[in-house]
Amino acid sequence: MARFLGMISYIKKSLDNGLKVIVNRDNTTPLVTINMLYQVGARNERNDRTGFAHLFEHLMFGGTRRYPDFDLVVDEMGGESNAFTNNDYTNYYITVPCQFLEKALQLEADRMRGDWDIQDDTWKVLDVQKRVVTEEYNQRYVNQPYGDVWMLLRPLCYRVHPYRWCTIGADIKHVQEATLQDVRDFFDRFYRPSNAILAIAGNVDEEKTLELVEQIFGEIESPLPTAKPPLPQEPEQHEARRLEVEREVPNNALYKAWVMCDRWSPDYYTYDMLSDVLSNGHSSRMYRRLVQDERLFTEINAYITGELDSGLFVVSGKLAEGIDLGQAEKAIDEEIAKIQQQPIGGQEIEKVANKFENTFVYSQYKSADRALSLCFYEMIGDTDLVNTEPDFYRQVTPADLQRVARRLTQERSCTLYIKKQA
Repeated sequence: MARFLGMISYIKKSLDNGLKVIVNRDNTTPLVTINMLYQVGARNERNDRTGFAHLFEHLMFGGTRRYPDFDLVVDEMGGESNAFTNNDYTNYYITVPCQFLEKALQLEADRMRGDWDIQDDTWKVLDVQKRVVTEEYNQRYVNQPYGDVWMLLRPLCYRVHPYRWCTIGADIKHVQEATLQDVRDFFDRFYRPSNAILAIAGNVDEEKTLELVEQIFGEIESPLPTAKPPLPQEPEQHEARRLEVEREVPNNALYKAWVMCDRWSPDYYTYDMLSDVLSNGHSSRMYRRLVQDERLFTEINAYITGELDSGLFVVSGKLAEGIDLGQAEKAIDEEIAKIQQQPIGGQEIEKVANKFENTFVYSQYKSADRALSLCFYEMIGDTDLVNTEPDFYRQVTPADLQRVARRLTQERSCTLYIKKQA
């Protein structure tokens, strides 16, 4: 067991079955959040069975033998629960008044056991959730303006890495054709204590909470993990890629992306800062010139996707009426070229670092946010980043920003044009 003290204090313990547990005590709130992170996301799926991590997020609210109506139990405690899935992990949380800590932990433990109410090899919940996911796919990706952007941009940027498909899946048929055996196999492989991280944040006693977790989760068996095959590494790109499509959208849109470093590289922070220099706030470079002064775009954004493996550095914008896509792209390239050719001043870097630190501090205000952060930083191997991550941004130099900007070349770029249908 280890204890760390800082802005956010916590204690950690690993149970014999491999479950990692982190507890943060906050006496200023009457609430407690139980956050369970499973280290499985879209990146872990088979290419002929995509969308399963997201499907499981839905299935895990389907109830167990002891708690057939999960949401009702949470409501009766006066709490709330939710979940989300991304490329790298699936996250669940329950926030309740602190006197219901034990019951909330029992709910989460039942889900981890996979104690579902399955009879005669049928499971109505599976059919229901397949329909729910299909409807979500139609609403968010098919019938929404710009909804299929990532279904177009990801396979343009990635040719071999599983980041080439969205969490909803590469083909919705994979979810629609899922069998009960497919679901059980997926659960047995990924939903085990040794593949999970549990964080508890709120008005609790740390040592007593660890004892309670040991009682409730300690007896859950963790089968020997199936070796995860190494993910294919995306090869270096040497030729620009472009895709132009027509859609029913209100404005022409431009998305330009480059594959960047992974989450553990020091350059991760450099790319993140570079995106903020370009577009964070009305005083940022791209906003001032491309939106305010020249009115080429109605909105412009630069950001990183932030995956564990090599993510994306993206510049995207909605074009003003009558602006040519080539003209808009040229203006973006010019702003990047300025940084490639002339170092950014220290004052501009300081402004961006201050903004990040303020956002970072406020993002830890709620117990639910702290619990998620503790799980995430534990997953990437340094839990104390929950206190120290702003330091890494302050270590970024003008030379670092210029060096990373020089990686944003035309031959490494992937450009998606979305044009209004004529």
